[in-house]
Amino acid sequence: MKYRTTLAALAILTTLATYAPATHAEIVTKTIDYTIGDQTYQGFYAYDDAIASDATPQPGVLVCHAWWGRSDDENQRAIDLAKLGYTALALDMYGTGKLTTDANQAKQWATPFYTNLELFRTRANAGLNILAQQPQTNRNKLAAIGYCFGGTNVLQLAYSGTPNQQLLGVVSFHGNPLPPAESDDKNITAKILVCHGADDPFVKPETLADFKSAMQRADTDWQFIQYGNAVHSFTTPSVDAHNMPGAKYNAPAANRSWQLMQSFFNEIFAD
Repeated sequence: MKYRTTLAALAILTTLATYAPATHAEIVTKTIDYTIGDQTYQGFYAYDDAIASDATPQPGVLVCHAWWGRSDDENQRAIDLAKLGYTALALDMYGTGKLTTDANQAKQWATPFYTNLELFRTRANAGLNILAQQPQTNRNKLAAIGYCFGGTNVLQLAYSGTPNQQLLGVVSFHGNPLPPAESDDKNITAKILVCHGADDPFVKPETLADFKSAMQRADTDWQFIQYGNAVHSFTTPSVDAHNMPGAKYNAPAANRSWQLMQSFFNEIFAD
């Protein structure tokens, strides 16, 4: 009887071992320093080590920050994407340590990009290259998302044709959808999703009309979704602390646009 009990116990232990949960998943994060010219930049990288590894690289998503600089908002977006199974890099457009809560300072940093769109493209492409170089990232499956200033940024990234990487898609959250020049049309291969606040006071109606017209001219794969009762920065809870007229968090629009992004990724990353 004792022998049979021991065998039974051993069988139970073997069964438990067989069906034991896998190693606990951990979201790994690290900062990555990189240079463009003589300027140092610092990105924030995140992935789930139970899903993404050197042996099983996963699709990568570049996260482009709002005009304040790379903040905890973008870092958290990278972590959220890692929880979905992607690798993600929140890039740095201004240079290491440049982060502010002052709108005048943010405007000063952002303005040169709008007067020289090549700055958007050069620095965003540098961040995309860093993301692609990470061993946990599948460099053949890359996308980019961006918020406000970053939303404009990802569109410019798509217009550039990303000469060193294959970019499958971009998502602009409440960015200013500046249209591409006609000379850019041939470069645009990434699918484009724009999530826009229907009541955003910072984007002119003629800009929206020009963007849609340019998308049709370029014969791109694009979507433009408007969210009712949503203004600028509708996905960002922290924006309410800035007390900026015309910028306010909207939870339903934020949740719907995040879900739409996931459907978009399911499409572009499908085998």
